[in-house]
Amino acid sequence: MADKSYKFWNRMARRYANVEIADQGAYLEKLRVMKEHLDHRANVLEIGCGTGSTALLLAPHTRHYLATDYSLKMIEIGRAKAQAAAMPNLEFQCLAVDQLDIVDDSLDVVIAMSILHLLKDWQGALARAFTMLKPGGVLFSSTACIADMNSRYKHLAPLSGFLNLLPVLTVFSQEELVQGMTDAGFKIFHQWQPGDDKAIFIAAVKPPQS
Repeated sequence: MADKSYKFWNRMARRYANVEIADQGAYLEKLRVMKEHLDHRANVLEIGCGTGSTALLLAPHTRHYLATDYSLKMIEIGRAKAQAAAMPNLEFQCLAVDQLDIVDDSLDVVIAMSILHLLKDWQGALARAFTMLKPGGVLFSSTACIADMNSRYKHLAPLSGFLNLLPVLTVFSQEELVQGMTDAGFKIFHQWQPGDDKAIFIAAVKPPQS
């Protein structure tokens, strides 16, 4: 069955745009680490950008920032924010990962915040990110490893995507996530979990010799 989770996120877009970040301190730390790897020469892709909150904070530190999501309603909100903030280097496109048409070895940074566990083929997304990045390029991800959590989402996962009422939830562990990144070719250089049952923040590089 095709992933039609975008229908769920279209319905949730307005509400999602108004939700406050639960752990502001952890979010700011992730932003700090990402900014250390950005400059005004950087071409950046964000997958699963939602309504663009992270994109608006990071885009001023880049040459070009392409924010993508497969929910058109999310993208529309992001575009309105970017227009209001007058950020000409920030572009929003409604695209799923497998729809991206980006030249291989062309990106400096790929950002995947709170998205890998919402993809059926998260390994494929990692492989695609690796291909799009330049040698020496960096992937940043923040991922809920549901298999390790004492969470009700473990029980909801089998129903995910059912009748498009719930989004896809993919259950994997931190160990499996790390292995998936390694299998894709990445070398992890930063790994941080701000607390129990929190998302895992990982920074990984595409080795220069690749």
